[in-house]
Amino acid sequence: MPPEPPNFQAAFEAHLAGRLDEAERGYRATLEHDPHHADALHLLGVVLSARGVWIEGEALLRRALALRDDAHFHASLAELLLRRGRLQEAETSSRRAIEIDPRCGLAHFYLAETLTRTASPREAETAYRRAIDLEPRSLAARNNLGNLLMGENRLEEGIAVFREVLEIDGTYIHALYNLGMALLRSVRPAEAEAAFRRALAVQPDHRDALHNLGTALKLTGRYDEAQAAYGQTLALAPDFADAHWNLAVLLLTQGRLTEGWPHAEARYAPQRASKDIPPPAGTTQWQGKPLEGKSLVLWHEQGYGDCVQFARYAPLLKALGVRHLTLMCPAPLEPLMETLDSVDAVATHSGQIGQHDFWTYPLSLPLRFGTTLDTIPDSLPYLRAAPERIERWRAHLPKEAALKVGLVWKGFAGNQHDATRSLPGLAPLAPLWKVPGVTFFSLQKGQGEDEAAVPPAGQPIVNLGSAINDFADTAAIIAQLDLLIAVDTAAAHVAGALGKPCWLMLPRDWTDWRWLLERDDTPWYPGVMRLFRQSASGDWRELAERMADALRQLEK
Repeated sequence: MPPEPPNFQAAFEAHLAGRLDEAERGYRATLEHDPHHADALHLLGVVLSARGVWIEGEALLRRALALRDDAHFHASLAELLLRRGRLQEAETSSRRAIEIDPRCGLAHFYLAETLTRTASPREAETAYRRAIDLEPRSLAARNNLGNLLMGENRLEEGIAVFREVLEIDGTYIHALYNLGMALLRSVRPAEAEAAFRRALAVQPDHRDALHNLGTALKLTGRYDEAQAAYGQTLALAPDFADAHWNLAVLLLTQGRLTEGWPHAEARYAPQRASKDIPPPAGTTQWQGKPLEGKSLVLWHEQGYGDCVQFARYAPLLKALGVRHLTLMCPAPLEPLMETLDSVDAVATHSGQIGQHDFWTYPLSLPLRFGTTLDTIPDSLPYLRAAPERIERWRAHLPKEAALKVGLVWKGFAGNQHDATRSLPGLAPLAPLWKVPGVTFFSLQKGQGEDEAAVPPAGQPIVNLGSAINDFADTAAIIAQLDLLIAVDTAAAHVAGALGKPCWLMLPRDWTDWRWLLERDDTPWYPGVMRLFRQSASGDWRELAERMADALRQLEK
């Protein structure tokens, strides 16, 4: 075999050293001398791909493949196609590379990357593990396997993989950051803090590590340090919406409402992914202009509970002279929200809304009205149960029950913090079953509904959840109860808005901002809602014991 041209050798060494300009010049010089030099075509294609010169890079890789059907050439093409989002072609190239050489670690890696993007996690995991077997020191393969496991909520396995990466290279920034995120999601904030600080020691301007350091500090109760970390993040990236939002949550949690509301407006910044349907383009968001004689739409955002909680601002809008106020909400809330006195119309989709002067998000109203803890609109009730619905449910709530208590122990499974806010099942509530003279009624819908059908031994629960069609039904049931016991979900807000007693079970970690700190009451639902907080992370049993003691004190 003749020796490689000097230009090629020098270019290859420059490429390995990361001197891409020099490498490109050398590869091009080689091709001027020998246009059919397959390795030069391949590696020049790799350099151009790394620079985002997609069209020429792909053409060069395909020319190299026309000369030699090589596994590494196919793997490089797969990488380019993957980066361009051409996933099916990337998978085909990766699989062809593996056919040629089953021991090509890069081919298995890019196959795994493609399968991850096409939502095939089990196959992707197999491919990552094969890539690691072939190239045990591949940091990227191990790190991305850890990310895959974290995405599948297999957090302990992900943490173990990230630690393996760091045993190979303790300064690998991606693994340091991802380890911190996995620990944060596992509610291990002290360990997460250490990982983020290690990442920042390697890269002091790592925006996301600094931002999530703030969140770790918040979870450990070091609020001043958390605020400083968020502030440093915003000094690096003033338009970083997630940092604004998390700073808002921190401030609101501490009851510093007037400081927090402006930052909360970042929740709808373009770079933040939102599942909410935005108002139609060309319509005008209300930001404080006079409303006398105007029409306004309260545009739905976030969850059912948010819609119920912030509907309280409707009378304040009417007091500003709004001529026609439309409230938009999801269909299950429509019949209940129609009982709101200050609303002229309720709509469930934009097609029901006519021409209007302004729209606003409900969670923006506290900012517009300058709401503080002392000025929260707290007149209760502001929603009502429809008499015909109450009558419909009356037969399901026996009169002979001494104390009628509703139960909701799980929220929506899609909530990012549902693992901490929802109970794992009914078992932790066992202390409640020992309280005499109480009949429990399940209002559970969705996840957990099946548990009510097979209640704990010795404690029958009247299962109403399966027959509940909407929140008007929920309200009609709550109206006939003596008490609702619930986790932080929409049913609790419905009880509060009805002015009915509600005991709220709150986790120690990831407690929502609206419940503030340490208090056992809430200014949002004064006099009717009592907060029971976990004493230790995940310990619902001890909370239930305190609740059982309080339940014994109630008199019919």
